[in-house]
Amino acid sequence: MTTSSCAIPSTLGGPPISSLVPPGKCQFTPEFASVPLLERFPVSETSSVLRFGLPDDSKPLNLSTCACILAKADLPSKSSAGEKEEKAEATEVVVRPYTPISTNAQVGSFDLLVKHYEYGLMSQHMRKMPIGSELEFKHIDFNVKIQAPFKQSHIGMIVGGTGVTPMIQALHAILGDSSNQTKVSMLYGSKVSSDILGNEMLTKWANDFSDKLTVTHVLSDEPSDSDWKGARGFISKDLVEQHLPPPSLGDDAIIFICGPPPMYDAISGPRGEDEVKGVLAQVGYAMEQVYKF
Repeated sequence: MTTSSCAIPSTLGGPPISSLVPPGKCQFTPEFASVPLLERFPVSETSSVLRFGLPDDSKPLNLSTCACILAKADLPSKSSAGEKEEKAEATEVVVRPYTPISTNAQVGSFDLLVKHYEYGLMSQHMRKMPIGSELEFKHIDFNVKIQAPFKQSHIGMIVGGTGVTPMIQALHAILGDSSNQTKVSMLYGSKVSSDILGNEMLTKWANDFSDKLTVTHVLSDEPSDSDWKGARGFISKDLVEQHLPPPSLGDDAIIFICGPPPMYDAISGPRGEDEVKGVLAQVGYAMEQVYKF
């Protein structure tokens, strides 16, 4: 396994860049295509940025705002773990969605911010795959999300873990356009302070664009004896009411939410359901004011 000698990739240390492309222009099509892993940048003990090539390295990815792509690999199945080596190892096709953190200003490659879950088949494969080896990707219409420029004047973001990646794309579109006056308030749930994905970049952007962006972190598993002075526990009704745009703003407010299934269940209702439930329903948000990624 080879990693980059660079401490941090430009996509986690650079300024926001607005480089919007409409849906239908992505280099990846509904058919899977193999591209090489070019570099790997470890950013914490459990996460890294992976830079992949493109089918046409003379062009950018050309992915529309907040959209995701699908990665596919044929990997050893969980059921085969622990079997004797002489037995044929069972495999399964694993497909996972990822939203790049790079923009369409990046030519010839794209970057994924990946959390390497202990039992995640795809994320562990990405952690171990050699530089130069290939992975398959595709993009389908179903994976096109809400498009920038956004019409609302105040956007609330509720984020859990790797759910930050589509929000990074939205922030590029907003903060990277000097004429855009949209305000963004983010509630970002993580386990511990040492593994907040994209923390350095979000902190810098919140400082550089303090009139547009606020980020409030909420940690569920931070050690009680740490020097963390921020919020602890989980994103709650009180935190939503304190930090996010109120539902009384009507069409001028929208809440973006992206995170693990338990977050959806508690905050907005399941991702596949249009109806708003949980905390956001208690606060009074209408269905039209909530977008579930």
